[in-house]
Amino acid sequence: MTIRNLDRAFAPRSVAVIGASDVPGKVGALLFANVRRSFRGPIYAVNPKYSSLWGLPCYPEVRALPEVPDLCVIVTPPVSVPGLIESIGTAGSRAAVVITAGIDAQGKKAMMEAAGRHGVRIIGPNSIGFLAPNLGLNASFTHIDARPGSLALVSQSGAIVSSIIDWAEAEGIGFSQIVSVGDMLDVDIGDCLNMLAQDSATSAILLYVESISQARKFMSAARAASRIKPVIAVKPGRHAEAAQAAQTHTGALAGADGVVEAALQRAGVIRVGDLHDLFSAAEITARFGALTSGRVAIVTNGGGAGVLAVDHLLDRGAALASLCPETLASLNAILPPTWSHANPIDIIGDAPPKRYVGAIEAAVADPGVDLVWAMNCPTALAEPAAAAKAVAGKCEQGRIGGKPVMATWLGQHAAAEARRTLNAVGIASLDTPSEAAQAIGVLLDRQRLTDQLQRVPGTFETLHVDRASAAAVIKKVAAANRTMLTEVEAKAVLGSYGIAVPASVTVASADDVHQAAAGLLHEGGKLVVKMVSETLTHKSDLGGVIIGVPTADAAAEAARTIAERLRAKGLQHQLNGFVVQQMITRPNAHELLIGVADDPVFGPVLMFGAGGTAVEVIADTTMELLPVDDVLAQAMIGRTRISRLLAGYRDRPRADHGSIVNALKAVSQLLIDCPQIRALDINPLLVDEAGAIVLDARIELDLSRPPAGVANPALAIRPYPAAWAKSVDLDGERYDIRAIRPVDAALYPDFLAGISAEDMRLRFLVPTKDLPRETLIRLTQLDYDRDIAFVALDQGALAGIVRYAADPDRSKAEFGLMVRSDLQGKGLGKKLMEHLIAYGRAEKVGELFGSIMRENRRMLDLVQALGFSAEPGQTRDTVIVRLELAERC
Repeated sequence: MTIRNLDRAFAPRSVAVIGASDVPGKVGALLFANVRRSFRGPIYAVNPKYSSLWGLPCYPEVRALPEVPDLCVIVTPPVSVPGLIESIGTAGSRAAVVITAGIDAQGKKAMMEAAGRHGVRIIGPNSIGFLAPNLGLNASFTHIDARPGSLALVSQSGAIVSSIIDWAEAEGIGFSQIVSVGDMLDVDIGDCLNMLAQDSATSAILLYVESISQARKFMSAARAASRIKPVIAVKPGRHAEAAQAAQTHTGALAGADGVVEAALQRAGVIRVGDLHDLFSAAEITARFGALTSGRVAIVTNGGGAGVLAVDHLLDRGAALASLCPETLASLNAILPPTWSHANPIDIIGDAPPKRYVGAIEAAVADPGVDLVWAMNCPTALAEPAAAAKAVAGKCEQGRIGGKPVMATWLGQHAAAEARRTLNAVGIASLDTPSEAAQAIGVLLDRQRLTDQLQRVPGTFETLHVDRASAAAVIKKVAAANRTMLTEVEAKAVLGSYGIAVPASVTVASADDVHQAAAGLLHEGGKLVVKMVSETLTHKSDLGGVIIGVPTADAAAEAARTIAERLRAKGLQHQLNGFVVQQMITRPNAHELLIGVADDPVFGPVLMFGAGGTAVEVIADTTMELLPVDDVLAQAMIGRTRISRLLAGYRDRPRADHGSIVNALKAVSQLLIDCPQIRALDINPLLVDEAGAIVLDARIELDLSRPPAGVANPALAIRPYPAAWAKSVDLDGERYDIRAIRPVDAALYPDFLAGISAEDMRLRFLVPTKDLPRETLIRLTQLDYDRDIAFVALDQGALAGIVRYAADPDRSKAEFGLMVRSDLQGKGLGKKLMEHLIAYGRAEKVGELFGSIMRENRRMLDLVQALGFSAEPGQTRDTVIVRLELAERC
């Protein structure tokens, strides 16, 4: 389950408190008092010890209530909770907040079994409670109520909930929903994100995350929410002890927090360092949306404070605005001759309120300024509160002249009244330059992450892969019950995915090395002789690699030397042969690392960075969740320090970035296709202006996972559904049907040009063909875990599109179909709909539905022929059609 019945918890019409009490200091008394104080719906007390509480009837059990409550709040001893869930489920309630802590494993199991039988959704246990301030509901034992507002808070810590509510009260910030998820036995952060993304009363979502469960659900929900509104998270544990290192360098480097960072970035979630930053981020996002450009003008009465502000601002990636000549002239006219004549605009320590207002108005009028940051240092020459009052008087919803204004009134005693004045008119007031710069950085992060979610990859380049060959190698290794591929096998797999590997020959014994070497030496250069072992992986450490071999005789001698070294270590029985390969000599090349680590939560994680034997010491790596496309691959390269060397310097030519991007994409696809791969190392990947080639590689398997050809269930982000591609022949024409890709946005203009105005009206209710870029991006960049679109291509051009958008439960999905006007009547629409229906059934979608204009007879005839039922729509002009696909949960 995900959001099923959660509306009963998030917007209850009635509330029952089970365990309500009048004993001072008891949680049941505190919670019941909080609920009674302001909730506008019916409130019921349930406790067999009382007949009434605080003037309200008290009932012995839920079944005795005069109505079935939407939400039950349970604050009773642990042993009673499973039976209470059974009781409220039998009575018909479908949502519960379990405050109780200390429920043992057997009790939790019984509680969840009862919840499952009746479809009861549980927030908790071990929760401080739930608050919906806009409904007047405080179903928690927080010390104060939260103000109504537009921020939502989801926290795994009850103490953090209380702290944030207390801080928000002082700052005048309100909340739409506050959820203390507790132990998350049922409702988790992903469920809350799915609910809050749809909540029009919520403008931004704050998260306090200690752990993430069900990574795919979390990523899907977080990405969906982040596309609509800011999601800001504190995730502690940056320096937690790493998990036990894997056998590969990648496993040793991939700390859990680095993976979390990559996941949050990919989901569009803004991560901040601590609660203080979360407070600042909450304040700034409550006042403003994103900041498209970071050009900031600083107005201050203290030059030193302005200099500090500039440092913090630049540290967060913002830019100091360059003031245009007109702005400088305006400032010269109103400021003393000794003003700074630059940004920061130092209006001098004796600045009266009028000077503040004039300088701010001049700054907001500058077209090169995106945000004005007003600062004040207390002096005996000018009253801070008076300056704040004057600035506030010009403000409208946190803006002056249409541009956002934020403030830092330094100090405590002198600044307190000023901050209250500024907060009251919507100006974000931060205590220090560091906090304010961090808040501005959050606005920039929001825009950057929004752009990232809407990025369009370059031309889709089909990887040249031989899946069958790679799968055969892995199958052979698995059949031998081995988990580590030899270097030869690993390179064969990588070569099957288009990654260049050196020419090599594998032989069984040292006697065969001479002939193999002679064949390779015909092409010139020198050779490398390496041991082959199915059990030993660190060849160099064992003396199992000899480089720079000039002749066939020397190669044979090298093989004998390696064999003797292993014999001396008692490892001769683990020697399975030798590989002779060309020695790659590239004086301009860089050594890189590409790897895959296996994260216990987020599954396979791709790593890229500087390679070589000192990879852990250099520690120049970055991570990304799979799958990876060309845009993400290029971004990975750009995040590393070695990227500056790859760009070329002095007489060193620029490395071939395309070959690195293709290698990253190939490894990504390999992990999608072969779920049994647990970890992978390419180190080094040698890259210069001529391309990339693998010098050494290791691949480790997990034989308990599905074999190649089965969808990889470990991926946190569902990959492109390549298996759902097919071709159909209609009227002698061939059409290719496949799932939509982000690059298909470029095909839309020509497609829409082929749609008649009447067809556009019947589909979109308006005869427009001019879809904004943002709309095209939304139509082509899908979360394949909940949405799908299939395109029919006529020699590369769009001929038709069918899609559905499912709710998070997949209980229903709304479909849409459009076929180019000149191709209608050929059966293409039917083929697309049949493909969509088959996909929906495979995905266990409960129902397909759509709204069709009553006059669109062709579409109505099509869907009714496919088995859809029809019913009146919300207006006289529309018909709702439905098709049951799977049994509903």
